Amino acid sequence: MGKQAALSWGEIAEKAIRNEPASKQEGVDILEADDHELLPIMHAAYRVRYHFFQKKVKLNMIFNAKSGYCPENCGYCSQSIVSKAPVEKYTMLDQETIVAGAREALRRKAGTYCIVASGRAPSHRELDEVTAAVKEITETMPLKVCACLGLLNEEKALRLKEAGVHRYNHNLNTHHDHHAQITTTHTYDDRIATVQQVKQSGMSPCSGVIIGMGETDEQIVEMAFALRALDADSIPVNFLHAIEGTPLEHQSRTHPIKALKVLALMRFINPTKEIRVSGGREFNLRTLQPLALYAANSIFVGDYLTTKGQQVQTDHQIIEDLGFEIEECAL
Repeated sequence: MGKQAALSWGEIAEKAIRNEPASKQEGVDILEADDHELLPIMHAAYRVRYHFFQKKVKLNMIFNAKSGYCPENCGYCSQSIVSKAPVEKYTMLDQETIVAGAREALRRKAGTYCIVASGRAPSHRELDEVTAAVKEITETMPLKVCACLGLLNEEKALRLKEAGVHRYNHNLNTHHDHHAQITTTHTYDDRIATVQQVKQSGMSPCSGVIIGMGETDEQIVEMAFALRALDADSIPVNFLHAIEGTPLEHQSRTHPIKALKVLALMRFINPTKEIRVSGGREFNLRTLQPLALYAANSIFVGDYLTTKGQQVQTDHQIIEDLGFEIEECAL
C-alpha cells in the first residue's frame, strides 16, 4: 500500500456516501493495507456509517430454538452431522419457551429477536411452533422477529411472513468457489434461492458471511459484492470461532486488525445496509471490539448458538462509552 493510495480512503468514503461501492481493487487494497492505515480506514468507514445511521446501534438477540440433529455437513458448525463437539441437543422448543426468550430480548434492550433452528429446512410441525410464537410476540411486544430455519420454499416463506416474521436470515457464508470446501450437502445456489424466496414473500432478507474459513482476500471482496447484488437488508459478518470437534477446528482466528478491515470493506461496498458484527466477535476482535462500531451499526447481545458471548452490560457500556446510542425498535 503506497503513500498515494493511502490518500484515497476519503475518496472511497465519498463514493460510498453516494451509494457507489468501492472497486474490487480498492477492496483488496483495504484488506492488504499496512496496519498503520487502520485508523484512517476506520475513520473513512465511520463517515459512511454516520451518514446513513448516525450514532445508533441496533441490538439483536439470538435464540437457539432447536439444537443439533442437523443432517448437513457444514465444516464450521458444532451442530452438524460431522461434528464431534459436545453440544446440547434438543428438538424444537415449544411456543411458551420461545416467547419467554423474546421477553429476555426486551430486557437486553434488543430491537430484533432472532429465532434460529438447526437443520436443512423446517418441518411443518416446527413451523407450527415458530409461527404460533411469532404471532404472540408481535401482538404483545415491541420487537421485530427474525427467523433462521434453513432452506425455504414458497409455502413456508409465506407462512412465516403471514405470522409476522419481519426478517429471515440465510447466510451465503462463503465464496461460490470455496463453498464445496465448507459443505457438500447443499449448494451455494440453494442458499441464493432461499434468499430470493425470502424477498419474494415480502420478508426482509438477511444474509452474510463467515470470515476465516480459508478464503482469499479477493474472495472476501467478491463476497461483499455478492451480498450487494443480492440486496440483503442486513449483513451479519461472522468471524470463525473454530470449535474443537468440527472439521475447521484447526483454523487460525482472524487477527483483530484484519477483522476491522473486513468490516470497513463491507461498509464501503454495502454503505446503506445494516452491517452486524456477529458470531466470533469476542473471540476474534478481543480488546478492539469497540472499534468495530465505527464501521458496523449492529451487534448481537448475549450468547450465540453454541458459544458464549460477553456480558450484556459490557456491550451496553461500550455503546455508551463511544457516545453512541441503542436504537429503539421501530415497528
